[in-house]
Parts: sequence; structure tokens; C-alpha cells
Amino acid sequence: MNTDHKFLAFDLGATSGRAIVGGFEDGKFSMEEIHRFPNGAQVKCGCFHWNTDELFGHIKAGLKRSAELGYKIESIGIDTWGVDFGAIGADGRLLEWPRAYRDPYTEGIPEEVFGIIPREELYGVTGIQIMNFNTIFQLYAQKKAEYYPLLKADKILFMPDLLSYMLTGKMVCEYTDASTSGLMNQNTRQFEKSFLERLGLNPDIFPAIVQPGTKVGVLKAEIAAETGIGRVPVIAVAGHDTASAIAAVPASNPHFAYLSSGTWSLMGIESPRPLISDETCKLNFTNEGGIEGTTRFLKNITGMWLLEQARKSWAKEGRTYTYPEIETMANAASSFKGIIDPDDPSLANPADMPAAISSLLKKAGKPVPENDAEMIRCIYCSLAAKYHEVLEILRAQASFTIDTLHVIGGGSANDTMSRLTAAATGVKVVAGPTEATAIGNLMMQAKAAGVVRDRWAMREIISREFKVKTFQI
Repeated sequence: MNTDHKFLAFDLGATSGRAIVGGFEDGKFSMEEIHRFPNGAQVKCGCFHWNTDELFGHIKAGLKRSAELGYKIESIGIDTWGVDFGAIGADGRLLEWPRAYRDPYTEGIPEEVFGIIPREELYGVTGIQIMNFNTIFQLYAQKKAEYYPLLKADKILFMPDLLSYMLTGKMVCEYTDASTSGLMNQNTRQFEKSFLERLGLNPDIFPAIVQPGTKVGVLKAEIAAETGIGRVPVIAVAGHDTASAIAAVPASNPHFAYLSSGTWSLMGIESPRPLISDETCKLNFTNEGGIEGTTRFLKNITGMWLLEQARKSWAKEGRTYTYPEIETMANAASSFKGIIDPDDPSLANPADMPAAISSLLKKAGKPVPENDAEMIRCIYCSLAAKYHEVLEILRAQASFTIDTLHVIGGGSANDTMSRLTAAATGVKVVAGPTEATAIGNLMMQAKAAGVVRDRWAMREIISREFKVKTFQI
């Protein structure tokens, strides 16, 4: 029996992307980053867009690099952030770069939509946290503005499905990404066409929803020839990056909560069914699709975005800090006690993050940071306090006892943040792996290839092959 299997994962985030080859050799799982590239929303005609031409060029560069390294790739998978989409015309062409979720064009739109579909009805069907950039609100904003690409669209493709389409010419709508839209019926796991009709939108604008692990198609002949990689299959993995990350939680049983820590902090539990009630509606928790029919019941929390934006402000003033220096500074400022709500609307995209945080503290009559170290400490402690608040809600909603919080993603490398989280929540914090999203992407490809059985087999391998750190107060 062949025990060697190699897969290629493209993991795209809002600030960067990477191509990673991973898989099994002699029964051991390993992975190697072969290409990394920057990403970011770009202003075009006064609007924020994702430059899919550049992204697609980097994907082809990753394919070419894989071929140059001599890897025999069995399949390719792509994961990205949720909610954003591209419009495809009747001739099959992308009509415009996709709009970016941080574009303020949806401000005030949710309230207009609630005048057509009441908030309670919308949540009762979709179970999705109300955030102004949800796909449903973006679509309505574009319709209201008579946005040309939407008016001429034959189909809408979410970001991972769009990039897979550019590789294969085949259209699908992967379940985990579709579930972030605010348009998917949690009972039928199909789009609620009546909502689209009531909003004056084409009810057939999305392709059929497929489950993670579905084969999309194979690389177009011209791309296979250009990159030298061959006619490799493309798999619809858990296309939403958080769904891929949760697939890589190294848990041995279901009694856990997770915190996918990066630009956003996604904190939740893996539930066998959606948790939709008047209470969860008021709490504004979300039910998103997971692998193997699970539901990711979670809260979107503004995460390390606060620190990333603060660093940009400091850099403009000539002060740059490495991440180890930032951790040292946070520990040195342990006496600072001021905290803010990380999800305050004023922190969504301010011109100067430290000034915006200081303004919030001043308005609340709380201590204001006197230096960068105290600002870092404020951000860390504010996040830890928010994690405690959300975990208590998860404990009340879960059908099981939560005895462990698994922190995954880039933020899991921050020992100071993990210690503060353990102290604030009172549960054991297990930090790692940092590359959870890419690992989950690769593992779903392995599952599609029949190499691993299910998510628990994946997690057993991950817990064995990747080192984690445990924090308990």
C-alpha cells in the first residue's frame, strides 16, 4: 500500500497568503511552505476591492514552484475569509474584482434589510451573527446602488470558489463559506431563495452548495502546461478559513471550546446542530458550517487587528517592534488596568488605532496608556476579558462541559496572551498549532483521497505531529 501522499494548500488571509505542500511520507505528516505573498484590500474607483489578478498570479506561482521542487501533487485546495464574492457574467468572465468586507458601503444597510426581512426572521432561518458586511447586506447595498457587476451577474462565487473556478472553469458553492453569507437556511442547508426574491435579487444567482471534500474539477490544460504541475484535481476543502482551522484542533474529545486567533478572534464550540433561539439572537452568536455536518457555534471578536493597526500607527512615527519585543513590553506594563470592548464600532477601521483606543478609555473615565507598552497591555487584557465573557455564554449554551480552550492560528504563538486568557477564563488553554488553517486544508484533501477516515483521525494525527503548549492558572 502506498503511504506517500502530497497535497497543495493555498491559505489566503486578509493580509497575506501562502502555498503549503503537506501530506504523508512513511506514515508521518509534514508540511512545507513553498510560496508566501502579500494581500490586502486595494482602492479602485473609490471602493475597496480584492485584486484577484494578483492573487491568481500568486496561486500560479505556487503551482509552478511545487512543480519545480518535484512534488507529485494529488490535489489542490483553497481556503480564504468568508462573505466576499465575485460576479461572473453570462460569458463566464469575472466582471470586476470582488468588493472587500471592510469597505464602508454597507453602513446602515442591515437596518434597511430588516425593513424587508425582520431581524428575528433572518436570524431564525440562517442563525448568522448580524455584521454589516455579511453577504446579504453587501448584495443589497450593490443592488441599491445599481452596481454594474451585480446587475450583469449570472452567478456569484465566494472567494475560494472563485479562485477554484479560475483554475478549473467549474463552479461550485462550498458549504462552509456559503454558511457565512446570511442567506443559507440552516435546516435545508441550501440558500433561502425567498430571501433573495424579497430583496429583489436573482434567486438562482448562486451555484448549488456542495460539502467539503467535493472535487471541483481539474486544472485547465493551459494552466497545467504553464505551471508544469499537470492536470491536478482541485478539491473544495472547508473553504472558509476558520472551518479549516477548526478541523485542525488537536482535541481528543468533544469537550472543548476553540479560539482561532488572528486578525479576528473566532471563539466557539463544535456543535452537532445549529443553536438558534431568541437568546442566541439577542447575544448575536453565529452558526456557521463545519466539516462532517457539524456547526461552528461561535462569536466573531475583533482580534489582533487592534495590535496590527496600532503597529502601523507606531511605524509611521518611526517606532517598530518585533513580536518578542511586544510580548516583553506587555509583561513590563502589568500594572496597567484599563480595558475596552474590542468590538466597539469606533475600532473597526480608525485612521489611528492608539488614538481611538485612548479616546474610548477617556470617555469611560478609565486610565489612558501613557506609552506603547501600556497600549499593548490594554489590548491584550481587553481581549482576555472578552474571551472570558464569551466563554461563559458558550458554557451556558453547550450540551457538554467545556474543560479546555484550544487556541489555534498565529495568535497561539503568543505565550503572554495565552497566559492572560487562562487567567481570565479559568480553564486550561492549549495553544497550537499556529498553521491550523493550512493543516485543516491539507487534512480535508487527505480525507477526500481516502488517506484519513474522519475529523477525529485527523485530530489524532495533528496532536501527535505538532507541539502544543498548555497554560493553566
